[in-house]
Amino acid sequence: MKMLRDELDLRRKTEIHEVEERKNGQISTLMQRHEEAFTDIKNYYNDITLNNLALINSLKEQMEDMRKKEEHLEREVAEVSLQNKRLAEPLQRAKDEMNEMQRRIGNYERDKHILFRTKARLKVAEKELKDLQWEHEVLEQRFIKVQQERDELYCKFTAAIQEVQQKTGFKNLVLERKLQALNAAVEKREVQFNEVLAASNLDPAALTLVSRKLEDVLESKNTTIKDLQYELARVCKAHNDLLRTYEAKLLAFGIPLDNVGFKPLETAVIGQTLGQGPAGFVAAPTWPPPGGLSV
Repeated sequence: MKMLRDELDLRRKTEIHEVEERKNGQISTLMQRHEEAFTDIKNYYNDITLNNLALINSLKEQMEDMRKKEEHLEREVAEVSLQNKRLAEPLQRAKDEMNEMQRRIGNYERDKHILFRTKARLKVAEKELKDLQWEHEVLEQRFIKVQQERDELYCKFTAAIQEVQQKTGFKNLVLERKLQALNAAVEKREVQFNEVLAASNLDPAALTLVSRKLEDVLESKNTTIKDLQYELARVCKAHNDLLRTYEAKLLAFGIPLDNVGFKPLETAVIGQTLGQGPAGFVAAPTWPPPGGLSV
């Protein structure tokens, strides 16, 4: 047991020594590897540091260049802003001029269309003017002819009016004298009849017979007087109507009534009113009284 124990101790020690040697060898190897790795890492980071320093220096130079460029750009921006301020007013004037030119262009196009339509209307108006001139010449010739006819009619009408007026006046005078003579005769007969009745003492029957005969005679005379008055009124009415027609024709031909040279006189019947209708219609005579002449 002792020998076995010693042998096992020796084996154990040997194995432990071997393990330690392997361990030391591995440690040495690991340390060597770590050194190499550390050296590589150190070199790597040294390169990175150097590169970063170079990059930093380069970036510093770029930043300096950028700062200079920024300052230059700021100066340019300030100059451009100042130039913009100086150009703002000319730009506004240019815009206003452009708007004015556009408005003028619009007005020009509109005026162009208006001119085209106006030319078309002018052609139509010229044609209408030629037609109207031709019509004017025709109408002027017709007017001259109508004026000549009017003058002839005026002369004829004036002569006819004077002739009719003279005839009518003469006829009216004759009729009025006849009427006055009849009235005087009737009054004379009535006075004589009254004197005869007053002087004679006739019986009532004979007086009645004589009165009836006298009334018949008076009624016949009254009828004759009415007929004569009616004829006189009809002639006066025809004369007045002829005067009104004559004045209307003069006014229709544009001749003032003052240029006639005389003033036609309207005729009127004493005691009778003339109507406003045609010459054949006259008012009812107002004399003798409605009951006629009576005894």
